[in-house]
Amino acid sequence: QLEFITPFQLYFNPDLIFRKFQIWRLITNFLFFGPLGFSFFFNMIFLYRYCRMLEEGSFRGRTADFVFMFLFGGFLMTLFGLFASLFFLGQAFTIMLVYVWSRRNPYIRMNFFGLLNFQAPFLPWVLMGFSLLLGNSIIIDLLGIAVGHIYYFLEDVFPNQPGGKKLLLTPSFLKMVFDTPEEDPNYNPLPEDHPGNQPRDQDQNQQQHPQ
Repeated sequence: QLEFITPFQLYFNPDLIFRKFQIWRLITNFLFFGPLGFSFFFNMIFLYRYCRMLEEGSFRGRTADFVFMFLFGGFLMTLFGLFASLFFLGQAFTIMLVYVWSRRNPYIRMNFFGLLNFQAPFLPWVLMGFSLLLGNSIIIDLLGIAVGHIYYFLEDVFPNQPGGKKLLLTPSFLKMVFDTPEEDPNYNPLPEDHPGNQPRDQDQNQQQHPQ
């Protein structure tokens, strides 16, 4: 907005990424949502709302799995972007988060601007219809829905099918970085490490019970 950089320095361009090594475009194309306006604030509100609800809901205590979903979704969108003329993928990423949340909360009733009442799983499609009414291309929305469905199927549906198994395994280095280590149930702390048994308390005990 301050014109320190332009969208031309941020958009997804495979030729500039692989031939001129402008690697930052793999990330910055997810971070630009257009100029300030209704569409920008609409995306920001939905990104914040559903990212927060996922993090505090089905991903509570599973930060590494949450980050892995980001990486998995971004990887698939980038692969699709290699074969399609898509310049910015931030909106598709937002729709992916909305889709995953909506499928994991199928019985929540939604209200869209006081006009429509529907179950949560229909929310991504309502947003796509709203985007169509605004005159935007629905390719980005369809990409977000497709990637969200792939993640939901591999994570929540396929492992529960007969003969199915969990295919999306969060790398151990992500767990090491983002998740707090589990306490060893067999660990027996030293006497001085017990809560309340601080040196100050020990001094008081020695004064009360001198040897």
